[in-house]
Amino acid sequence: MTRPIRSGRILIIKHGAFGDLMQAEGVLHDIRQHFPHAHLALLTTPGFVGLMQRCPHIDEVLVDTRAPLWHLPRQWDLYRRLRAVRWDTVIDLQNSTRTSVYRRSMLRHAHWIGRLRGPAPVTGLRGQQYLLQEAGIDASHAMQPNLSWMAANVESLLTQHGITRPYVALLPGSSARHPEKRWPHYAELAAALQREGHACVSILGPDEKDLAAGFACSILQGLDWFTLAGVLQQAALVVGNDSGPSHVASCLGRPGLALFGASTSPLRSELARGRFETLQVDALESLPVSQVMDKLRPKLPVLA
Repeated sequence: MTRPIRSGRILIIKHGAFGDLMQAEGVLHDIRQHFPHAHLALLTTPGFVGLMQRCPHIDEVLVDTRAPLWHLPRQWDLYRRLRAVRWDTVIDLQNSTRTSVYRRSMLRHAHWIGRLRGPAPVTGLRGQQYLLQEAGIDASHAMQPNLSWMAANVESLLTQHGITRPYVALLPGSSARHPEKRWPHYAELAAALQREGHACVSILGPDEKDLAAGFACSILQGLDWFTLAGVLQQAALVVGNDSGPSHVASCLGRPGLALFGASTSPLRSELARGRFETLQVDALESLPVSQVMDKLRPKLPVLA
């Protein structure tokens, strides 16, 4: 028999990565709807605190530096902070070796909702959906995250850079740890789009400045998360790699296309939803611009 879930104070654990956290927005929405009067706290890594403090489904954001488990002083600090509050329920969306240690040590008195056994789900997001359903929580938003709350007003930024709508947003980067996810022909794609009359905006992250060379279109660099979401929300079409910004575009409901090589799985990424699609090839560097253009043309805005 399933133990009844109490409301009160609920701790949700979701460390990251960025795209995974963004995709969990719908799961957080479902948890909030199920516990409308509970105090919901999110335990996540330091880099996501400012972002998740704006999430409308969360009341409080707590920091976990994910220090090595053998680093006793930092583990003691986390233990002390978590034990200072009596958590009625813990919802483990991370499902990691680390969180299983937390369950046995720091949070052993709380009612715990997490995946403990059984085969691994097809995707992490599907696993979170099943987790809610098994706990008796309606999961109607789990597969449809909505990041509209994240998008800042970017009218002045677009005006400052002379960017007029409609425009195609290009996301040529990826995590610096995974350069193999980068399709190397975005500058050529921008040129091809502009030859057909479509304005382009290339958005580069702080570790992607080397990708700016060769772009004959507007380039935006160093955007914070909220400005990034605002620029993507205003785009007529988004093209990117398997990256966090592509997840943002997908979760904003934008039309788009994410390009995949053999190193990662479009299925497991859960990037495809609504009007946002994926394209996978064996060798990403060999994917021709012409093939990408053929995929994009039905999605491109109709020009006057």
